[in-house]
Amino acid sequence: MGGSKNVYASVKAYSKRGKLLTKADFQTLAESRDLEELMTRIKNTVYADAVADVQKPYSSQSIESALRSKLADIHYSIAKTSGNSGVLDAYYMKFIISNLKLILKGKVLGKSQEELETHVNLHAEELIKQRDIVIKALVSKDLEEAVASLNSVQFGEEIAKAAALYNEKKNVQIFDTYFDKILYQHLAGAMKNYSDKEATKLVSMDIDFYNILSVIRGKFWGLQEEQIQDLIINTSPPARELLGRMMAAATVRDAFNELSSTKYKDLVPQVENELDAIAEFERAFEMAIYSSSLRSFTKMFSFATIVGITKLTSFEVRNLAAIAFAVEQKIPTETTMSKLILEEE
Repeated sequence: MGGSKNVYASVKAYSKRGKLLTKADFQTLAESRDLEELMTRIKNTVYADAVADVQKPYSSQSIESALRSKLADIHYSIAKTSGNSGVLDAYYMKFIISNLKLILKGKVLGKSQEELETHVNLHAEELIKQRDIVIKALVSKDLEEAVASLNSVQFGEEIAKAAALYNEKKNVQIFDTYFDKILYQHLAGAMKNYSDKEATKLVSMDIDFYNILSVIRGKFWGLQEEQIQDLIINTSPPARELLGRMMAAATVRDAFNELSSTKYKDLVPQVENELDAIAEFERAFEMAIYSSSLRSFTKMFSFATIVGITKLTSFEVRNLAAIAFAVEQKIPTETTMSKLILEEE
């Protein structure tokens, strides 16, 4: 990446970092009595312009959609400012991937095109002129046709594998895992061209997060070892050995225990119930990624700050969407706050 572009993008990242919402801001938003009050409060933050066009009657869905458009603008602008960066392009793929996940899972659940359209936001695709991929899948009459429509895209093969494994196991989460694999494979490939140690650390954490969770989930779903192997992204020899030991473990708990001699030992869940343990581990790992993203700002003008702000703005918008949903569903403020990805006290 060009030196001067890197400097400019890093300065922009620092300026955005200074404008991130605080825990107190989130608390105030979460305390809103209804969506009307929440909208008034969001309009007192940096997201005022993002929600300016949201029409009444408000819904958490329409608020989230507006925030996602804003996030796409932020990420698009960061990527443009820092020149051609494969890593940022890979992170940007998240928008397309999440739409495709939504559509394919919707097809499995027999949702109509109209139902799905209300949940699909194509702003990110419009910015990079990639709308067609998602539209083709959206207008397909069923899962089979949607998978066939994606046959010619660069990750068509993985989508076909996901559909085949879904047909065998009937678990819609399989689509999440395979689509995440597409994303993290791109990320791993792009990362090979970078020498920035801090940025590499941040991206590696994401890849570890994906790989470890894929093994754990694969074991939980009762997949064969070669099926789990197919979910894994190629990584360093020590990481590969660890994943191998986790795959060979007799139970989910034994697989988690393999992490107790690694840098992730503090994230190992202590609960017995497997489903709760997976959820607890996922949250703990995301909190660790969040903390690392915050720490990426120790060195000015490094690529890590640009990766860091990309991740922090994603967490921020996710928190805001979670608050909108909680306010709509009348979920208690304490419960909402305990689920957000924020700095621990």
